Amino acid sequence: MWLPLLLQAVSFFSSPVLSHDDHHFHPRSQQTVVSDPTLSINGIPFSTRAYWMRQANLALGKPCPFAAFGTVIVNHTGSSELGELVCTGANSGSTTGNPTLHGEMSAIANCTRILTDPSGPYKLSPSEASAAFPRLSLYTNAESCPMCASAIRWAGFREYVYGTTIDALVAKGWGQIRIPSVEVLRQSFDLPNPSRLVAGVLTNETDPFFFWQYDPAYPCPKGCARVGGTCQAA
Repeated sequence: MWLPLLLQAVSFFSSPVLSHDDHHFHPRSQQTVVSDPTLSINGIPFSTRAYWMRQANLALGKPCPFAAFGTVIVNHTGSSELGELVCTGANSGSTTGNPTLHGEMSAIANCTRILTDPSGPYKLSPSEASAAFPRLSLYTNAESCPMCASAIRWAGFREYVYGTTIDALVAKGWGQIRIPSVEVLRQSFDLPNPSRLVAGVLTNETDPFFFWQYDPAYPCPKGCARVGGTCQAA
């Protein structure tokens, strides 16, 4: 069980990982962004990053939902070399009527329930659950909107890892609030628990989930076919 490690102090954040791609935003924050996702970051190889980004795609539950924003939250600080899945989330605004339930928001809410469930595997108190998030990594298959990026920072995640960029979504017709995640990190230096942002992981696999919706010439994701102008599971 990784719970004892999860609740340890996070003193390692005071020593940034050395990388020529890191950009340190503020001396109090230690916020960093890594623009080359193939690097080994925090001791985690790219192969592991790719595995969890694929799990974020699988969190969608089906191969070609319209708003295919999926998220997984992972513990990389335990004894497992690959890491441990804590919870998942997928965009559920259209199914719940709650427009704020993007994949990241759903995953954070799911994790909170799982961590504090008195009959679940962790049985944490609310304060212990809050203290656990800075030991976890959030993977999402597309760059977070500023609402979700801010939620990630308020939670204090150790790492925030994304695939498809906001710029790529906009270029393919998606309406977005055009504030990049790196700017949210720059402006969050007052918050504790600094985060490392790892950008552009496995975009060759995440982009197809978002590029077909407003481009009728773009091929459907694997397992789907064009039906009446939209992609549907084959």
